[in-house]
Amino acid sequence: MSNAVIKNVFEKNHGILRLNPVFVPRRFSKPGRRLKLHPDDYFALGTKRGAIKERWFSSVITCKNGPLAAPDEGLSYVDTPGEPITLRDFVNELGAEIIGKELMDNYGTWPMYSKFFDYEEPLFHHVHLDFEAAARVGALGKPEAYYFPPQLNNHPGTFPHTYFGFDPDVTPEMVKERLLDYEKRDTRITDLSRAYRIELGTGWYTPPGVIHAPGSYLTYEPQWNSDVNSVYENVTAGEVYPFEFLVENCPEDKQQDMDYVLSLLDWEKNVDPHYKKTYFRPPVVCTQDDAHVEKWITYGNPYFGAKELTVYPGQTVTIKDPVAYGCIFVQGHGKFGSFDAETPAMLRFGQKSADEYFVSEKAAREGVTISNPSEYDPIVILKHFANNHPDMP
Repeated sequence: MSNAVIKNVFEKNHGILRLNPVFVPRRFSKPGRRLKLHPDDYFALGTKRGAIKERWFSSVITCKNGPLAAPDEGLSYVDTPGEPITLRDFVNELGAEIIGKELMDNYGTWPMYSKFFDYEEPLFHHVHLDFEAAARVGALGKPEAYYFPPQLNNHPGTFPHTYFGFDPDVTPEMVKERLLDYEKRDTRITDLSRAYRIELGTGWYTPPGVIHAPGSYLTYEPQWNSDVNSVYENVTAGEVYPFEFLVENCPEDKQQDMDYVLSLLDWEKNVDPHYKKTYFRPPVVCTQDDAHVEKWITYGNPYFGAKELTVYPGQTVTIKDPVAYGCIFVQGHGKFGSFDAETPAMLRFGQKSADEYFVSEKAAREGVTISNPSEYDPIVILKHFANNHPDMP
C-alpha cells in the first residue's frame, strides 16, 4: 500500500514533496528558543530527554541520541494522505527518480541533511570524526558547514563567537596534557583555541578532524549523513560533561588511550595560521535580477552546498537547478510549485507546516515556479544540496 501512496504523492505534486517538521532534543546545554516552537513544547519529549534544540531537514538518518530516543528520531517524514511516510522510504522506493542517478550510484541514498541548531550558550569544544576514524565504530565521517540566517537570530544568546582549531603555537602535547585531566579539573581547553565573532548572513566550512565550539546564534548547518563526535571540553558554561562524551565514538580498546583520541584531529588543519582565509564563507551571488537574488552560502568543499534564494515582493520566478535538493522557508509566503507555502510564526510539537520541501532532480531541472503575492515581504528560502551540483564554487 505504501509503495502505491509514494508513487501517487510523487506524481501528483510533480516531484516536489512537502516535509513535516522534525524537532530533536539534546540532553546537554540550554535551548536558544528561536526555532519558532511554542514555549510550552521545548520539553515535549520529557525532561529526561532534555529540551528541544534542533530541527532537522531532508534527513534519511536517525540521530545518535541515547537509549531513550525513538527508533525514527531525526528522520524526515513526507506529508502524505493518512499516515506520513519517511523520506527514506521515498528514496528507497523511487531511487534515481527522486535523487538522480549519480547520487544513487555513488551512495545508494540521499547522502546529506541539514538542520537548525539553536543553543542559548556556546557548545563544547568538539571534533567530528573523519571517514577513517568513523568507520572503526561503524559510522560515516561528519563534515559540516554553518550559515547564520538573520531572520532567525533576533537575539545572539550568551556567546556569539565560535572557536575553531588551536592557536598555531599549540602542540599536541599541550592538548594531551589537558585531556589527561578530563575528570580532575576544568581543563579550560579553549585557552588553546581561537574564537571568531559570528557575522550574520555569512558562514564557515568545518572539515572532519577540526575541533570547534559553535557560538550561541541559531545556525543553519548542512552536513553529511553522520552524527559522531568527540567532546574535548569537559566544562562549558558551567555544565560538566562526563568522560564518555570524550570517548563514546572510540573503539572500546582505545577509550583510555589519549594518543588515539588525539589522532582524531587533523592537526595541520587545526593550526592553520590562515584559518579564516581558508574556511570562512561569505555569500557569493550566482543569479540576480529585478525579481530575485540567489547566493551560494555553503560551498568550497567536496560534500554539500547550500543557497539562499530571495524572491522580491509581488514577483514570480522559475528557478532551475540541475540536481535534487531540500529547502526551508525562513521568511514570507506564497506558491512553491503547486503548494501554498508559508513561514510559520509558531509551531506546536507534532504540528504540520508548509515551510519545508524536497525537490526531485527532475523537478529541479524543469524549474520550480515560486510566486510572492506580498506587497512588502520577500520570500527567503535556504536550499541544501549534496555534492553533485556542478555550479557550486
